[in-house]
Order: sequence, then C-alpha cells, then structure tokens
Amino acid sequence: MTTPSISSYALPRYAELYCQSNYSFLQGASHPEELVQQAFELNYMALAITDECSVAGVVRAHAEVERLNKPMLDEAERRKKIALGKAGYALGQADPAQAVPSLASSPVWLSQLSQTPSSASSHSSIAPTGSPSASASAGSGSALSTVPSTETPLRLPLKLIVGSVFSLHTDEHSPDLKLVVLAQTRQGYGNLCEFITLGRRRATKGNYYLTTSDITSPADPSLAHLQNLPECLGLLVPEYGSSYEQMLAQAKWIAQAFSGRCWLALTLLHQGQDAAHRSRLMAVSEATGVPLVAAGQVQMHVRSRKPVHDTLAAIRLGKSVQECGFALAANAERHLRQLVTLANLYPPAALEQTLEVMLQCQFNLKELKYEYPGGICPENLSPTDYLRQQTYAGAQQRFRDAIPDSVTRQLEYELQLIAELEYEAYFLTVYDIVKFARAQGILCQGRGSAANSAVCYCLGITEVNPVLGNNLFERFISKERNEPPDIDVDFEHQRREEVIQYIYKKYGRDRAALTAVVITYRVKSVLRDTGKALGVDPIIIEAVARSYHYWDGRSNLMARMQESGLDPTSSVAMQWVYLAEKIMGFPRHLSQHPGGFVMSHGPLCRLVPIENAAMENRSVVQWDKDDLDALGILKVDVLALGMLSVIRRALQFVALRYGRPFFRMQDIPLEDSDTYDMICKADTIGVFQIESRAQMTMLPRLRPRCYYDLVIEVSIIRPGPIQGGMVHPYLRRRQGLEEISYPSEAVKSALERTLGVPIFQEQVMQIAMKAAGFTGGEADALRRSMAAWKRKGGLEKFYNKIIDGMLANGYKREFAEQIFRQIQGFGEYGFPESHAASFALLAYASSWLKRHEPQAFLAALLNSLPMGFYSASTLIQDAKRHEVEILPVDVQVSNWEATLAFDAAQSADTATAEPAIGHTEHTEHTEYVSDCLSSQPQSKPKPAVRLGLNQLKGMQEAAAQRIVRARAQAPFESVADLARRADLSRHDLNALAAGNALESLAGHRRAALWDAVVSVPDKDILREAPVYETVSPQLTLLTEGQSMVADYDSLGLTLGRHPLELLRDTLSKLRFSSSAVLQEQPDRRLVRAAGIVTVRQRPGTAKGVVFVTLEDEYGQINLLVRPALVERQRKELLTSRLMGAYGRWQSANGVQHVIVERLVNLTHLLGQLQTRSRNFH
Repeated sequence: MTTPSISSYALPRYAELYCQSNYSFLQGASHPEELVQQAFELNYMALAITDECSVAGVVRAHAEVERLNKPMLDEAERRKKIALGKAGYALGQADPAQAVPSLASSPVWLSQLSQTPSSASSHSSIAPTGSPSASASAGSGSALSTVPSTETPLRLPLKLIVGSVFSLHTDEHSPDLKLVVLAQTRQGYGNLCEFITLGRRRATKGNYYLTTSDITSPADPSLAHLQNLPECLGLLVPEYGSSYEQMLAQAKWIAQAFSGRCWLALTLLHQGQDAAHRSRLMAVSEATGVPLVAAGQVQMHVRSRKPVHDTLAAIRLGKSVQECGFALAANAERHLRQLVTLANLYPPAALEQTLEVMLQCQFNLKELKYEYPGGICPENLSPTDYLRQQTYAGAQQRFRDAIPDSVTRQLEYELQLIAELEYEAYFLTVYDIVKFARAQGILCQGRGSAANSAVCYCLGITEVNPVLGNNLFERFISKERNEPPDIDVDFEHQRREEVIQYIYKKYGRDRAALTAVVITYRVKSVLRDTGKALGVDPIIIEAVARSYHYWDGRSNLMARMQESGLDPTSSVAMQWVYLAEKIMGFPRHLSQHPGGFVMSHGPLCRLVPIENAAMENRSVVQWDKDDLDALGILKVDVLALGMLSVIRRALQFVALRYGRPFFRMQDIPLEDSDTYDMICKADTIGVFQIESRAQMTMLPRLRPRCYYDLVIEVSIIRPGPIQGGMVHPYLRRRQGLEEISYPSEAVKSALERTLGVPIFQEQVMQIAMKAAGFTGGEADALRRSMAAWKRKGGLEKFYNKIIDGMLANGYKREFAEQIFRQIQGFGEYGFPESHAASFALLAYASSWLKRHEPQAFLAALLNSLPMGFYSASTLIQDAKRHEVEILPVDVQVSNWEATLAFDAAQSADTATAEPAIGHTEHTEHTEYVSDCLSSQPQSKPKPAVRLGLNQLKGMQEAAAQRIVRARAQAPFESVADLARRADLSRHDLNALAAGNALESLAGHRRAALWDAVVSVPDKDILREAPVYETVSPQLTLLTEGQSMVADYDSLGLTLGRHPLELLRDTLSKLRFSSSAVLQEQPDRRLVRAAGIVTVRQRPGTAKGVVFVTLEDEYGQINLLVRPALVERQRKELLTSRLMGAYGRWQSANGVQHVIVERLVNLTHLLGQLQTRSRNFH
C-alpha cells in the first residue's frame, strides 16, 4: 500500500512574501496588476510586493487588490446583514446590527486565521468555491452559527503586504546580504520608506547603497530612530550555494538586528541544489532559533514569461541572451506557483509560517493620511481666516468698483466647501507660489479645472472670471469626490527653475520633491533593446528602429522588419516581434515630472521614498501622479509653458518701443478686428494653440470674431469633439446651414452657447445633471470615467443611469443615445471649458502681438526656442513675408539673444528687453480696454530684428558674453583684436566665421574662416618656430547657392533668397507650381506641388491620414496623404527634405490643400545649390 502524497489532502494556505514586479527594473517580468490577479486566482492569502529598494509598484498592486476584493467583500457584507437579521430575530434583539461587528472592522480572514495554523489549513481548497464562507468568520459560538446558509461559499480576500528587498553591503571579505523588509504598521512603513530614501539619496540616479551597519548602528545620529528598523519584519534570503558558515553568520546578524521579528527565507526552485540548500538552512535555523519561512523569490506571474525574464536579464547585463549563460535563471520556477506544487515542495511548518508573517503585517496603504505643509499663513490667523482674507482682498483688486453679488455668492459657496473639505492649506500653498512668481516678474497663469474657481481667480492663480461664464465648480471640487483638487499653473519655461528652487528653499528637500514619471518601453527603445538581447546585427536593429515612426502605434512591427530585409517567417523575426510586444509598456526607469510637486507637513520621505533625479538639485518621489491621486496626496503642478516666455519677452520689447516702463497683457486692446482678420485667414504661424495644421484648416471655416469664438476654436480640434461627431454639426449651425434646436430649456441652458452641440466636458456634466438627474459628484465621476473609459472600460456603468434618467425626464431615447455616444467621444480627450478659456487668452495675446508688433513677436519667439511647431527658419521666412526686416548675426552689434534694432542704418542702435514686466497685479484680461497705445507719444519707426549670437551652431554663451563685454569698451578693429580682447578660442572664431558673423571685420565668409585660423595659432604646436607676417590669400567669393548652404549648416536658416526661389526654373520645367500659383487654382484641378518639408503630422483622429506641410518662397502648401499611399510610399514620405506631390487640388471655404496621389523625393535638387552661380535666376 502506497503512502498518499500531500496533494491528496486539503491544500495549505499560503502568503507569498518575496515577489518583485517589473518596477524592479529589468528584473521582474510582470506588472504588479498581473501578479495580484494571479495570486487571487491561485487562492493565495496574501501577496507581498517587494521591489528592490523601491515601493514604486505597490500603489498599482493596492488598487488591483481593492478592485478584486470589492465584489466579494460587498457580497459578504450583504450575506452578513441577512444573517444578522435572522440572528437578531432569533435572539429577539431590537437592533440586530449590534449583534456582530461589521465586516470592515473585522476582516473576514482575520478571525479565521486566529485559529491554529493546522486547523486553518484544513479549510483551504484550490478553487475559490472551495474556500470557507464569509459567515464562518464569526467563529464558533456566534449567533450566526445557528443560521444555516445554502449560498455558495466565498473565497477569502487577498491581502497586500508592502515591503522591499535590499542587497546590503557587509565588509570586503563577506558577500552581500539579501534582506526582505516588510512593513508591520504605519510607523514601520515610514521607517521602510526612510530607509529606502537613505540608500537612494546617497547614490546616483537609479542606484542605491546600503550596508548592514545602516540598520544595526546608523552613523548619523538623526537616523537613530531607524536602528534595527522598528515595526518592520526581516526575512534573510541566503543565496543558493552559500556555505553553512556564511548562512550562520548572516542568520546571527539578523537575529540580533530583528530580534523576534525575523525569519530565514527558504526558497526552493526545483534546482539540483535544493536538497543541500534546504538541509543547510534547517541546520542554521536550529542553531540560531530563527524560524524558516517559505518564499518563492517570484519575478513573474506565470512561467510563460520566462523568455521575457531572460531578455530583461540580458538587457540589464548588456549582453545577448546567448552570452549570459549561468547569469540567467536556471528554470521558470520564479513564478506564482499552484498551492499543490508548494505543498509537495515545502515543509508544512515553512508554509504555515507565511501566515504568521502575514498576521503580523497589518499595514494598509489606506492608512496614509496626507498632511498639508505648514508655514503658509500668519501665526495669528488660521488657514480658513487667511484664505478668506486674501480671497476678498484679491476680489477688491479684480472688481475695483464693487464686488458683484453673484461673485460674492460664488465665493461664499466655494469657501464654505473648501473649509468643509479642509483644503484651505492647498489653496494657500498654490497662492504662495504664484505670489512669489509675480513678485519676480515671472509670467504665470493657472489653467485646467482650477479656472472654474472664483477663489482661484480672486487669488490671482487663474485669469478667467468663472462667474461671467458657465463654468462648473464641481469640475474642480466635489464633496462626493474624496480627493484633493488639481491646480495646474503654467510658468515661463525659461524661468520656471526659479520657482522650483523657491519651493525647495521654502519647504526644504525633506518636505518637497517632484512627482515621478514612469518611463516605459516604447517601440523604438524596445526594438533596440530586445534586438541587442537576441544578438541581431546592430545595422539591422537601427534600420528597423529608424523605419518606425511615431504614428505607427504598436502595430505592424513585422512589416517594419520586412521593410528592412528580414524574413518574416524566420525564427529571429518572430522572436523579436514576440518579445518586443511583451516588453512594450514595461517600466524602464523613473524620471521626473515636468513640474508636479509633492509637499508635506512632516518629512516627505516617511510618506513615500525620495531619490535623486538625473538633473542636479532635483529629487523625486517614487510615485507618479496616478499613484498620488489614488491615495489622495496633494500635488501642485508647477508647469512650463513656452508661450508665456514669448509673451513676457514680447511685452518687454513693446514697452521698450513705446518708451514705457512696462506693458502688460491687460494693456492689450480687446476684440481687435485686425487681429481677428488675421486669424480668420489662418495666418497664425507661431501663435499659441492655433498654429497647427488642423487648427489652421479650421480657422477659415469657424472664422472667430470674438474671444469666446477662440475658446471654442481651441477646444473643437480635439479628439473628444471630433470622435463624438460634434465638429460638423457645430460648423453647419454656425454657418446657418442647420437649424438650432433644443429638446428642453434645461438642455438649452447647457448648450446654447455652443449652438446646441456639446463641445466642452462641463457641458456633458451639465446635461447629466439637468437632463439625467445626476448629482454634481456623480457628474464629476462621469467626467473622470470619460477620461479613462478606453483604458479601464468605466463608462458602461453610467449607460443605464444616463438613458433611464433622461427617459424619466421626458427625453426621447434617440436623443439620450446620441448624448451617450458623444460622451464616449469625449473619452478620446476633450478640453474643459475652463482650460480652453485660459488658453484662449494666450492665443489672443500672441495673435495681437503677431499682427501689431511682429518684430517684437519674432524676437521673442527666437529667444524662447525650442517650442511650438516651427523652426527658426520657418518663423523667419514667415516674418519676411510680413515685411519684418531681419538683420544678420554681426559680432560688432549682436548680443547673445535676438534684439530690436530701431535704426537699421545705424546697426549699433539695438535694444534688449530686460525691464521689469510690471505684472505683479492680477487683473482680468477681459475686463477693460487700455488706451495706452493711443495715449503714447509717437513711437520710433518700426524696428528690425537683429539675430543673436545664440543662433550660431557651436557658439557658447560664455564666449558670447565676453564678446559683448569687450565690445562695450570699444569696437573691434580686426578678427585678431576680437580674439585677443574677448579671449576666444579657434572653435569660437570658426563658429563666428561659419555663420558670417565676422563679415564686418574680415569681409566675406571664406576670408573670415582664413582669419579665424591665423588669428589663434595652436598653443602647443611649433611653440619655438619663427614668426612671419601672414598675407591673406585672394579667396573667391561663395556663390549664392553655396552661401545659402553654408547659412543652413551654421545657422539653420538663411536671410537670403528662399532655396526654392533658386530652384524655381528647374521645378517649373518639371511642372511643379508654386504656392502662389496654386492658390489661384479652381477646386478639383490636378496639380503638382513642391516644397521643403516643415511638418509631418498623423493625428490619432485622422484615421491614418498624414498631413504634410511644404514651404516655398511664397508660403506654405498643405498636403493630405491617405493611409494606402502612406504605406506604399513610406520612404518618400519620411525621408524627403524637398518633396514633390502629384494630386488633386481642393479649395473650399478658405481651406486649401492637395489630395496626394503620388509623392516624389526631390532632395537631390538641393545639391544643385552648391553649383549655382550668384546670378542664377
């Protein structure tokens, strides 16, 4: 008779205590969510996420645990209430709910595990239906035990344990010690986070350094509270192959450091050394008294991830998989294994100890309570009183005559809700940051949902008065939404660092850090890394990676490989595609958020670990914005916006031109007809938000004539309105081609301002509230689901409520279904009206500057690059078409940045723009019209724009500043004088000569290059050689074409004739028309167009269509390339610098473009510029 195996009996309960996700970068091969889902399916009691020196993945795991447990906990609560009712009836109790504690206060697994481990394990089963029912949690003797239950038993909820694994340095003679640390309590979690911070902050980005003495005897007295990591558990993980002596020494160390809180982790991975490893570890356990506990050393959720695991290891080691050898895991056992497998592999006592560890780990991430930073209001005032005081002080500035009753009512409503939700400190924190920026003359403006707040408006955080519009405060703050509001503030991108350092200085680096951004594998990076791991030829790897374009998405990888010459049926190609698709989206490393700051009242590192950023003087937390939102932790977005830099610089130039101390945004005249004329013509290159191809196509059709039209224009070219089918109905109604109708007055009040078509997110919320009976909080939940429905499928739960609510209120089903389809469209990304209103202010201001002060606008744009859609070359060509005079770089007059020259004949009469902007008051842009321009004395003649030395490739700012300082003493007499007085290197002189900046000293470009060589001899060559007078040779002038090529090489632009002007005869012989000729062509005419490619775009809403913009000497030509042609002529589309297009001309309602039928690469014609004579026509 054979002895039955353990699998013949009931399965044990088990908690996995050592599990790494892919947030242990290039180690774990599964997402945290995948690990949680698999542990749940396998009926584990608990899962510890223990990424290396990190808790970056635990919030995602926590959210997934909450999601999986919720239906079961809800059902258990329902059954318990039924059972309580029966028990109460049986016992004659007046209040049956008092008979037994609630499920929330007495978790269902807690009372079951209070039994002895042996009795507990007898209840387990593989399948969830075989698990003990929730009613059993009441224990014997309860009134509930007398109530029979015939319902299907529920499985126990999965518990998440928060921890981390560390490799601790010991001494030079001993191997590193691997330690898993698990948080028992909130205090223990804080100790763990601070310990992680210690290791990360003392190392470079992405690394950490910790020693055993950091635990047993911290050198820094301020870290004494971390000694032996109180309220944390320690699991020693001896390496396979470690000797008994090594294990014993490490076990003695952990027994001393974690007395009574430590275990020896027994990891058995079906390897040949398992028996010996187990034997040695059991002997060590017996010798030290430290118990054994089973641990899986998990790095993937299923064994099929082994190829991914191996590939990640190869990437981490910088080798191919074939070269890694024994560095790879011997088998696929590092996955979450079946309970039956664990039962056959581990001693029962080791499995039972996992439950003991689990019971001692009571910390839950929901315990984290965020505390707002202090020190933001006077000592004699509470945050509530100070916020009220500053809000009404700001209101007096905004509304100088008297605060309107409507504003007062809104302020009181908001202040009451802010106080009720205890958000005063949040508002005051943002207010303090904005106040600092304005005091420093840094242009800033709040946007997003914060622009729905009258309090934000009065505090000067935002510039749009929400009371005048139809904005929805619930979009910003909702009593029913248990999370802090989100205030985004844009600052000038070139001065935002001043704001960031102010925050660090005010709150200290222990209380403030930037939010993380998880950098994930995208197509090009995953192709390169997996290709190297597979040993693919580097030339092929680069060819495949370069053939991919951003608009290809994640599909067609095999097609890209086939284009590069790989056989799609080969094993290498198939493996490459498989691994790339699996690893795509994996986290690669943590980076810093553009400006999301986390600030706290106490040490931030006890809330979340902090590590060094790659950028100097920056530190980041290990959680991204989604993690922080999930836990309700404050984040202030200190964002950078290039257009604010442009506007601030342009306003300074305008003040300089008119002799004013400052010129502000609110000094710009309102509703200027000339500005709107320019906008309607789509003459908006360089203008904020309305310079893209899609916006420029819409402008002649929508024809904005007022500020609110711009608000709509900014919003309508977004995926939400496009996918929701709102664009064409709005345009037809605006043009009088379609009747405007409303099914009710309630809907009319929400949609009247947009002609009955929902354009903004707030309108969708208003319809839900007014037509479907949603509360403000429910409407906001709908809005949040709109943003995530494609990713999380969260909209379906609102379908019935929307349809049923609208039917109940008398609306037709057809209209209700239409509204829901439009809501789904907004899931693609739609603008809130408040956000669009903020952006429209900047769009108008930049448009006015382009129309009325084009010289100031161009100089400001050049000094703010890189930003926007267009290069300096395109911006300059556009300015030249608007009769702006642009002067070349000249070492005798140019500063580092572009300046204004008020008298081109006297080129030294240049002006920089550095007076104070005078933007310290927060007044509303749309409130009054300044007459400052008409009241000023006669301004100087229109200035020219002098290009700065920063335009020269290879020119360093330090060298340029030396030039400016030396020139201030006296003009330069020669290149040698320049080199001597400004202490320039040959590299500096070459950069100046190549950009023709030495023309005033040396004549033409070739002579300047010669002088650059002889003016600064090599210091270490021919030191003792005799010196002779040098005579400049008679160098020939460059041809016009050669000068043009040299300009592009050294400056990236040319101030001479446009390249297409030199090639026009050649292009005409090939029957390519200029943009000027094309504009006169009738609709549907077959045409040929050619130009230099400036923009390629493939919007996600364009169904695969690619939009290309060409530039010639007269303007721009827009091409529309359909998907089939995109794939057929991919090479011509992506590689052409000078492109020709054959197609059909479309011209309607001011919108003109070529529907392309064939593309041709004409780049070779640019080579002719080198050989053309100066007299070429």
